[in-house]
Amino acid sequence: MNIWRFHEILLRACAVLAGSWFVHASWHQWRLQPNRLSLLLLMLGEGTVVLLLLISKVPKRRDWHPVSLFCTLVATYYFLAVRLTPGIHLVPESIGVLLQCTGLSWSLYAKWSLRRAFGLLPANRGVVTTGAYRVLRHPIYAGYLFNHLGFLLVSYCWQNLLVYTVLYSVQIIRLRREECILRDDPDYRDYCGHVRFRLIPGVF
Repeated sequence: MNIWRFHEILLRACAVLAGSWFVHASWHQWRLQPNRLSLLLLMLGEGTVVLLLLISKVPKRRDWHPVSLFCTLVATYYFLAVRLTPGIHLVPESIGVLLQCTGLSWSLYAKWSLRRAFGLLPANRGVVTTGAYRVLRHPIYAGYLFNHLGFLLVSYCWQNLLVYTVLYSVQIIRLRREECILRDDPDYRDYCGHVRFRLIPGVF
């Protein structure tokens, strides 16, 4: 087995184990407080990542640069630092849940558009231009952003604010490095000419 393929499989296996633990911990916390729908939605979002990691294909080319690997590890395991116990409600629960439902629905649609081309490390897994990718270049990240924002607003604490600030700082680096690889593909350069924005239409 190619050594890099082995490393890819190991990276996924560790992410699946950590994600499964988080789903279990979230489920346990939700059973103690079943009125916290925001926690249940956060758990469902991470659960879909675990599922996709089990079925996605391994790309031929991916970015093993230390910066990319560091950002991937932070973005993969960030949830281990999220505080699941109740925090401060900056907005009513219903507003946070609405944001989460919007983000979760959009990320699921984006993942369906991507199919088995989902992965962790920046890579060229084929240029996808259909479904959610007609609107944004990185629609899955956009869905995560709304899901996490909704959870943060109803479970606010300094710890969660710091976790999500770090997470999206590295996500920006991560998506830019992914685009560096994809821009070698003329199909992707053409795609960028049609889809201008990465995460938020009209902003970025």
